[in-house]
Amino acid sequence: MRRSLTAFLFWGCLLLNACLPIEAISATETPLPSDTPPPTQTIVWFPPSPTSTLNAIPTYTATPEMSPGIGSQIFKDNFTDKKLWVTVTSEQASATVTDKHLTLAVESGVSIASLRRDVTLGDFYAEITAHIGLCRSADTYGLLIRANANSFYRFLLSCNGLISVERVKSGERLPIFEPTASGDVPVGPPGQVQIGIWAVGGEMRFFLNGRFQFTVVERTFPSGAFGVFVQSRGDTPVTITFSDLTVYDVNYIPLTNTPSP
Repeated sequence: MRRSLTAFLFWGCLLLNACLPIEAISATETPLPSDTPPPTQTIVWFPPSPTSTLNAIPTYTATPEMSPGIGSQIFKDNFTDKKLWVTVTSEQASATVTDKHLTLAVESGVSIASLRRDVTLGDFYAEITAHIGLCRSADTYGLLIRANANSFYRFLLSCNGLISVERVKSGERLPIFEPTASGDVPVGPPGQVQIGIWAVGGEMRFFLNGRFQFTVVERTFPSGAFGVFVQSRGDTPVTITFSDLTVYDVNYIPLTNTPSP
């Protein structure tokens, strides 16, 4: 775990400007916080993606050894300290810490993210529980990992039962795992799901409710901040509450193939 004053200042400014498009936010912009809510303007951090061919992931009855090398606990967050997370409140979106939960709420067509202020993670295993309040159809929620400025990986769960992964680099989105059906994703409210991510080097393995889902390999971002997000992709609001975040160190060296004589 490594503290980064620069990341702290940037992400504080990023979400306090929650009603600006992500493409409009750069590392040189450092507006002062204000008690006045930002204008009621649609947040367009993540432009809509084209419809992809639907795949499916079977629901496993047991988890194989897909998360090796998990070591000591880096930190456990029960969401009692409001200062640890970037929060904001406006007419269009809010990120608030109350009653041992981090709640993200947005109006239709709006997205918002909140990041933990004090950590930069490279290799790690993290688990967090998402509780679905308001969510339907193609609305999404999930995790941001290895975030730096407006570049990060985004692990998405959709309220129609799909999971996917995107890389966002300088505001430009690139799908790296197409939307795929999983029986572990709650289809609308009410419901909850435990989300897990094992990340070592360029390899990231994703888990839901303790069950392995898939692996992606992408080496663009070696480390960065950790956070959560929600996005309304329809004409209704979305509310997702997160709780019980635990992050562990991972000590694992991937096996390499020995050349044949």
